[in-house]
Amino acid sequence: MALLEGRVSLAHGNGGRFMRELIEEVFAKSFGGALDTGLDAAPMLRDADGSEWVITTDGFTVEPLEFPGGDIGSLSVHGTVNDLAVSGATPRFITVNAFIEEGFEIATLRRITASIGRAATDAGVSVIAGDTKVVRRGQGGGLYLATTGVGRRDKDVSLGLGRIKSGDRIIVSGTIGDHGTAVLLAREQFGLSGKLESDAASVLPVTTRLLQNPGLRFMRDPTRGGLATVAQEIAVATSLTVRLFERSIPVRPEVRGICDILGFDPMYLASEGRVVAVIAQETADDAIAALRSAGYVDANVAGQIEDGRSRVIMETRIGGERLLPELEDDPLPRIC
Repeated sequence: MALLEGRVSLAHGNGGRFMRELIEEVFAKSFGGALDTGLDAAPMLRDADGSEWVITTDGFTVEPLEFPGGDIGSLSVHGTVNDLAVSGATPRFITVNAFIEEGFEIATLRRITASIGRAATDAGVSVIAGDTKVVRRGQGGGLYLATTGVGRRDKDVSLGLGRIKSGDRIIVSGTIGDHGTAVLLAREQFGLSGKLESDAASVLPVTTRLLQNPGLRFMRDPTRGGLATVAQEIAVATSLTVRLFERSIPVRPEVRGICDILGFDPMYLASEGRVVAVIAQETADDAIAALRSAGYVDANVAGQIEDGRSRVIMETRIGGERLLPELEDDPLPRIC
């Protein structure tokens, strides 16, 4: 169905093709030329020393609101901080808007706001403004959050999809799909349950180390749509082939097992505390060594950039190949 002939569906929020079309064809066209839809954080002001202030904004819906490893409160802080961090900035300030459904328990709200405070303190950011709205019972999912974050980027940092070249390596900072799987298990659907925790966390310690690597080209946090969607974004932006190595991509046994049972692909599941980075071939091993020495023991080379048409190829464990298409259907609604 053509986007402008239909209605908004859950798939328009999953990070894949439908969401990209919604943003480009509806929002970007309405807002003029200032909106760059390819950025995690946009530049605002430049200081006299050449450093930049950058801004990002995000919305958060997750079901259930509290899950193993986090809740919507800490998730909102981490998601905002991480968008700044992968843009090469040091997060400084955030704002929080809360949309609360009538009848929501104050005790739960206290736990979640306390979680926001702890996560902000741990990430070194200050919550400096906010707003609250209450909607009628039945018109919300309990609690939705919207955030804005501001950070400062050093003048020497230069990252972007336009810097990626054939031969570059793609690295991941840790196991993928943990958040999407943890939220699924927390719902106790399909008769499944487990103790897997979300990977939701600040990635600032990861990005700080990667920024010391002279071959760093680009960073992204693989949230909605997972690693496969980041790979698709790279392929589309560069008109090059992205080749992923299944044997090298770290996936927890619990995540792989759930995916095998339900027919999901872990490459499309959200991670909320991981970084996907593109680094020059000659410095990729140094980046992996730096992350592992800092405790990110699952960090690994996940793929490479190759000459060829725009596409994403998965090289399977047994040596075969399969194409990874853009995400369309949303297997896990309300995960971030």
